[in-house]
Amino acid sequence: MSRINSRHTAGLLGIALAAAVSLNAFAAEEAKAPAQATPAKSWQTGLHRTDLVRQDLDISKVEVIQVRVDFDPGVTSPKHSHPGVEVAYVISGTFEYQLEGRAPVTLKAGDSLYIPAGTAHVAKNVGDGKASELATYLVKKDTPLLILEK
Repeated sequence: MSRINSRHTAGLLGIALAAAVSLNAFAAEEAKAPAQATPAKSWQTGLHRTDLVRQDLDISKVEVIQVRVDFDPGVTSPKHSHPGVEVAYVISGTFEYQLEGRAPVTLKAGDSLYIPAGTAHVAKNVGDGKASELATYLVKKDTPLLILEK
């Protein structure tokens, strides 16, 4: 696993619309899911996104998007993928990441994980308190940032 030590703090509003569309897609998918015997805390109320950066790169039709994602205890993201690579850096707490075709990996503050383009994955806060990650995406412009997986 690589370490990411730099943070960009510039805030832009451009990604807010993409995040809202993604969250609406998550809501539609969750409504179709069967009920669980022990209900977990919903990602809809326990997952909070703060959009930080959206910037075109010098590479044609590629942009970098950076988002802070805060998970309440026990919250799990829906299974999803991205149209480009993601680097997840754990700011605080403890996460379990399950990438399709790989064994689960547990990361704590200061750890980071490279997620290849198109790889379905799930992130879960497995700690006792809030957990936060800095998600950095290198993706094709004008494509949905998030694709729900079944």
